[in-house]
Amino acid sequence: MSQLTELSAVKCFGGWQKRFSHASQALNCTMQFSVYLPPQTKQGQALPVLYWLSGLTCSDENFSSKAGAQRVAAELGIILIIPDTSPRGDGVPDAPDGAYDLGLGAGFYVNATQAPWAEHYRMYDYIADELPQLCEANFKLGKAAIAGHSMGGHGALIMALRNPTCYSSVSAFAPIVNPSECPWGQKALTAYLGDNRNQWQQYDACALLNDLGQNWTMPMLIDQGLADNFLDSQELSRPLQAVCEQHGVPAEFRYHADYDHSYYFIATFIEDHLRFHAAHLQ
Repeated sequence: MSQLTELSAVKCFGGWQKRFSHASQALNCTMQFSVYLPPQTKQGQALPVLYWLSGLTCSDENFSSKAGAQRVAAELGIILIIPDTSPRGDGVPDAPDGAYDLGLGAGFYVNATQAPWAEHYRMYDYIADELPQLCEANFKLGKAAIAGHSMGGHGALIMALRNPTCYSSVSAFAPIVNPSECPWGQKALTAYLGDNRNQWQQYDACALLNDLGQNWTMPMLIDQGLADNFLDSQELSRPLQAVCEQHGVPAEFRYHADYDHSYYFIATFIEDHLRFHAAHLQ
């Protein structure tokens, strides 16, 4: 297990917003991630943790600087762990045309099998295994929950659906729920996994939930803005709600007039998500 190098530490609501780097074996590069350690950390006991997965073009710093989550996390005693959205560094391939929806900042939380991506783009293994093991070795962590936004909402959902014993609850803002059938997902899955659509299903929340049906019991909260300019073009949120209704899966889907896809939307409702997870992290 690699060692952490602390890059920064800022006092925040009685706790510490920190940033670390480490050598990632899964991604074959140096990675950075952010952590909020609430004031209860100094008491020495294990604290619950929320993993937050960010969306396209984001790094580990977007959520920590824009969402305003630290105040409520400090009140509730929840550690926030915020990974980057893709491998980084010299030699890590990027989209040849510099497109924002492939390559750097667009790892899509899958294990790539196609060249030139397969050497570095193994974000599924990084989020599901390597990062939790690293954090458990360095922080006192209790039960875990997972959440995310857009591409990160997709990531949170597939992590929860494929690893139900690892998380107490899952939530998402404007998630990509059916990547096999939307432009962002089709582009990324074709590049990272190839043309065999059967290989895509393991990273498609709608397909995974359709297979699980009523066996899926993890608490789930989805928030979606109705002024989101990607709501229809990327088929956000609604296809997953349809699968839940088809199988009688209990989940809360909330639709908000006038809210868009931005961090203003996330900042408005992040407190609800933290309290939702806190209720299941006890």
